Amino acid sequence: AGAVQCGFCMTGMAVATEALLRQNPAPDEHQIRTAISGNLCRCTGYAMIVDGIKRAAIKGSGLW
Repeated sequence: AGAVQCGFCMTGMAVATEALLRQNPAPDEHQIRTAISGNLCRCTGYAMIVDGIKRAAIKGSGLW
């Protein structure tokens, strides 16, 4: 919650996150940042998005 402001980048972030977690269900921060690097977010600076992906990996363990 609160990871994005305008939402413009979220479709790309969601697709990149899904692909990452299917390939690597427990990514580290570098792997997350690499996976979302093709998506431009001008609102957040990525920190909250990266944290959200880390939480999704933990909560979704076994789903990917």
